Amino acid sequence: MADKNEFHDDRAILDIHDMPKFFPWVGLSLQHMFSMFGSTVIVPLLVGLSPSIALFASGVGTLLHIMITQRKIPAYMGSSFAFITPMLALMKTTGYPGIAQGVIGVGIVYMIVAAIIWAVGSDWVDHILPPIVVGPIVMVIGLSLAGSAAQDAMMKNGKYSLLYFVIALATLFLAIIFNMLFKGFIGLIPVLLAIVCGYLISVFCGIVDLNAIASAPWFKIPAFDIPGIDYKFHIDWAAILAITPIAFVTMTEHMGHIMVLDELTGRDFFKDPGLNRTLAGDGAASLFAGLVGAPAMTSYGENIGVMAITKIHSVYVLMGAAMFAILFAFVNKLNVLIMQMPMPVIGGISFLLFGTIATAGIQVMVENKVDMGLKRNLMIASTVMVIGVGNAYLQLGKFQFTGLAFATIIGIVLNLVLPQKAASEREHEQQLADKAAEEEKQRLLHQRHLHK
Repeated sequence: MADKNEFHDDRAILDIHDMPKFFPWVGLSLQHMFSMFGSTVIVPLLVGLSPSIALFASGVGTLLHIMITQRKIPAYMGSSFAFITPMLALMKTTGYPGIAQGVIGVGIVYMIVAAIIWAVGSDWVDHILPPIVVGPIVMVIGLSLAGSAAQDAMMKNGKYSLLYFVIALATLFLAIIFNMLFKGFIGLIPVLLAIVCGYLISVFCGIVDLNAIASAPWFKIPAFDIPGIDYKFHIDWAAILAITPIAFVTMTEHMGHIMVLDELTGRDFFKDPGLNRTLAGDGAASLFAGLVGAPAMTSYGENIGVMAITKIHSVYVLMGAAMFAILFAFVNKLNVLIMQMPMPVIGGISFLLFGTIATAGIQVMVENKVDMGLKRNLMIASTVMVIGVGNAYLQLGKFQFTGLAFATIIGIVLNLVLPQKAASEREHEQQLADKAAEEEKQRLLHQRHLHK
């Protein structure tokens, strides 16, 4: 439990170290598990890996992250989308053994960078990431996912579906209604309730395969891929180099998520428990994933969105979600039930989750009184947002900086090189100062004339 003298954010319904009662705890944890499930299993499905193993690794990875960060950061680890392209290529050549080495390599890179930051400190973070950079980056994290949410909400097999869109909007509006009109326990789980209702609407509309759920066995051990047991381990440098460098890109996204959590919880996680621990937590999650047959792990914006909407930041709720993920990896029928989650339900709830993250970026700039009348601030915010939201990625051979990562780098560079005020602004200030001095001079001359 937390020390009595530790900071407590009274804006939250449940702050980081507040433990909920048992039955609300179950509902709140299931809400987080459902929120991350779609994205976490989509990555292995796209690549050809086992969704059950990814789910298991996400649960264990989350518990590792919370333990390494001393139970101070409410973050959920899920499958990273950043590694899909090289993983798809490696599945055609080396298969999972090559991917595993790359994923383990990602974890090791995170650990090395964490050790360096532990040695030199992280005071530089405040210098390179002021509110004018942080705010737009946080907005990009939410808005860059808007296209994905819209696709999930509207498209069926690549074609527009009015039925899908109606279900998505129904899910969205139900989440808003549950959030705004209900109090007590129902008011705490609006996302979960909206997802369940959206699922039931989808069943009624006939877009859920009930036969697949009915025929699935209740329990099934995930098909783990463990080096030295399920396949012979040998170092494949080509596979390692294909995946590992992308860790430097996902580190940038990781820092963006930490910024959002800082704003939500009223803390500075870069200082306590420290960026070294947050990176080590991510690294440990990917290391474990590579050892059991899962894709690389990263912190999840969906779960940050849930916390922003519900104002429940308890690490115990995230730990509960992680334990449910581990359990569901073995309870096959429940796993299949959730894998049948209709895409319009995911899309509809994502409208709210991703939008909430974006508005947290606006809040960063408002609370820090960022003056958007200054050309410097306007240049930084405008450039970061359009590059990030438009996903203007930088491709160097096989190495790709995503729109978010590239926008973050551009924002940091502009903040470091641009003067505090533009030449025209300095000229205008000088003109105003000269005018004020001349007026003061005329006033003094007039006073002397009156005295004579």
